[in-house]
Amino acid sequence: MRVLHCCLSNFYVDNFNYQENLLVREHVIAGHDVLVLASTEVVDSNGNLTYLLPSHYIGSDGAKVIRIPYRRIRPYFLAKKIRAYHNTYEYIDKFKPDVILFHGTCAWELLTFCLYKQRSPSVKLYLDSHEDFNNSARRFISKNLLYRLFYAPIIRRSLPYIEKILCVSIESLDFMHKFIGCPLNKLEYFPLGGHIYNDTDYFRNRSLIRKKLGIPTDSLVLLQSGKFDSKKKLIESLTAFQSIQCSKNIYFLVAGSLHKSIRAQVEELIVKDSRIRFLGWMNSNDLMQMLCAADVYVQPGAQSATLQNSICCRCVVIVDDAPSHYPFVEGNGWIVSNTDSLINSFDSAIRAFQLSHLDQMKDKSLSIARQLLDYKKMALRLASNS
Repeated sequence: MRVLHCCLSNFYVDNFNYQENLLVREHVIAGHDVLVLASTEVVDSNGNLTYLLPSHYIGSDGAKVIRIPYRRIRPYFLAKKIRAYHNTYEYIDKFKPDVILFHGTCAWELLTFCLYKQRSPSVKLYLDSHEDFNNSARRFISKNLLYRLFYAPIIRRSLPYIEKILCVSIESLDFMHKFIGCPLNKLEYFPLGGHIYNDTDYFRNRSLIRKKLGIPTDSLVLLQSGKFDSKKKLIESLTAFQSIQCSKNIYFLVAGSLHKSIRAQVEELIVKDSRIRFLGWMNSNDLMQMLCAADVYVQPGAQSATLQNSICCRCVVIVDDAPSHYPFVEGNGWIVSNTDSLINSFDSAIRAFQLSHLDQMKDKSLSIARQLLDYKKMALRLASNS
């Protein structure tokens, strides 16, 4: 089968574990002929936007990648919002896909894919939506000009040609229905997922990383990761953790980068507590191994796809009280909304560890991952409908 992933409404970054990477990877592993049409926009290891030259190459996920430049629209910042590209139709027509997944919904170029679908009606065309009011249409101009007057009409015009819009969160479903105006029968819940390790690989990663860090096998390990700014609430996590007087066999690992606005305060908290270790920035593969070594993943602030990866790595979770998190917490962790609930969740995790209940909770995380978050199954769901 010929599967086309379109990353012209967002970015496609080699050597990352974003949804786009993992679905592409699973389609390649399944033996499909896979093409990625991508913009020249990428992010670097520090999370900063940057741009590559147009190119053709075999990407890190095993698929052919064609990076296409924007059409010449001035001023340039407008081209980045309109998202119209050179020769897109010709690339689609040459590849002749059976299935198309258009990642992201906000691009003029979506109309090009609908034109191809109109002329080749046997093709299955899916969109996925990451948009919600946490990351989109947050300012007056963006909401009322860019989304209401430009993106939304394009999406609604495309609906007759689309099989489903696959929404990655509960908030995204709400955004696409109530704000964009998509009917519910066109929407489907399709959460961000992850890779589920078999027992052999999971326990190998767990043993390897703990040995590397000098952490005893009978220790409780909490982990928080990301590009940390005030929205990630790392300071709140460390402060709450330090309020718990428990020093035996417990570690709090911090993996990521610190924004200058919080760096000094975080470093001061780390110096005061020998149980806390700052590991710095990690690439996606190293972070996945680190998640296998952890017992509890902590995310009391802004949302991140690492949460789903942590559940796939059998972590118990402590997460912010947000609708998108509700499907992922059922007997395998705690939802927190303030400092008191965060302190209580740390205390509960330690008590569960001491009473040998944590392994049961980790098994529930693995069960949730297998039901909702396995990218192998999610990739199969797309390819099996053609």
